[in-house]
Amino acid sequence: MLDNVRVAENLQTQMRVDAVVRVTAALIGLTLALTGCREHVAVAQVDPNGPVEVVIPERGAYTGAFMDFGDEEDDVTLETIEDFEQMVGKHQAIIASSSYWGEQNFPVDNLNVIWRHGSLPLVFWSPWDKPYEEDRAPDKFSLTEIVAGKWDAYIDKWADAARDFGHPFIVVFGVEMNGTWFPWSGTYYGGSQWNPEHNDWKGPETFKAAYRYVVDRVRARGASNIKWMFHTNNYPYPYETWNCAPAYYPGSDYVDWLGLSVYGQQYKDEPNPDIPSLVDWPYEEMCKLDPHKPIMIAEWATGEFPHSTEGGGLGKAKWIEEALKLFRTRYPRIKAALYWHERWQNADGFYSNLRVNSSVESLDAYRAGVAHPDWLGDLILRAIPKR
Repeated sequence: MLDNVRVAENLQTQMRVDAVVRVTAALIGLTLALTGCREHVAVAQVDPNGPVEVVIPERGAYTGAFMDFGDEEDDVTLETIEDFEQMVGKHQAIIASSSYWGEQNFPVDNLNVIWRHGSLPLVFWSPWDKPYEEDRAPDKFSLTEIVAGKWDAYIDKWADAARDFGHPFIVVFGVEMNGTWFPWSGTYYGGSQWNPEHNDWKGPETFKAAYRYVVDRVRARGASNIKWMFHTNNYPYPYETWNCAPAYYPGSDYVDWLGLSVYGQQYKDEPNPDIPSLVDWPYEEMCKLDPHKPIMIAEWATGEFPHSTEGGGLGKAKWIEEALKLFRTRYPRIKAALYWHERWQNADGFYSNLRVNSSVESLDAYRAGVAHPDWLGDLILRAIPKR
């Protein structure tokens, strides 16, 4: 017990030292530029408050998380971030949160907290109105209304605030459109119906039109600090050709990152498939969309169900261990992975506990996995030359 206490005290001391180092580095305009192996660390003269871009690592991948920021996924606090990092023993290079259109604002405070912490913000910009309920038909922020120009004033206001924020961040418009749970799903816009005028399925064609419309409008306002991510669920639902990722892809001119959601067991009566069965085919499909874009596992997690009636698949600790190993070894184009650290209660009273600390064993597996030097907890920044 005493040894464990000493280990915990040493860890807390080291975490405090690391935090001081980061703050000091920011104040003097320095940032650590990590090359693939942590034994070779170079210090680059990069001011994080100046014009910079985030470098895609040649070796290794960024680690990050969504940290249960509330029902609207936007209650971002420094305390929540620091508590999570202390728990897992690693600074997070990328931190995700949401900006629902129903809030009608730009989350500048959230982005400032994340960027000043030394992390890259990732924003799920979702055309969704209150109440934020899944599995319901399109609301007032429908894709057709967006393309018709009804929400131009909001888009412009959001884009202006994004430009004025001035630092890099990633934006996902219309996450997981190939499922049925969000109102921007292609299912609600004609699905597999064929549109001869556009020589395309109506559902995917409508989504692509809205995606391009939004990106074009934001870019026209000068928000060049945004990197755009096309983000699908790993497997489509329904599993049909018209609903697969290629049908929704808006084109490489509109995409900087390719994103996947990869979930294991989310409910007590589901199996927990191994990582290759969840990732192999979707990863190959993503690679075919563009030969050069980096791929992000933008959401990944599995639940802890000690009383599950489903006995198949891996336990959570083993699943996390496998994921953190295979993401960095089996899939070379994966350059970031963000754990979805959340817990919710279902209608039957059972909890879906996806948090990394749902058990001691799960947390230990996560801590051990992200401790590998190929999981990068600090951003590699590069100054953008002045024109």
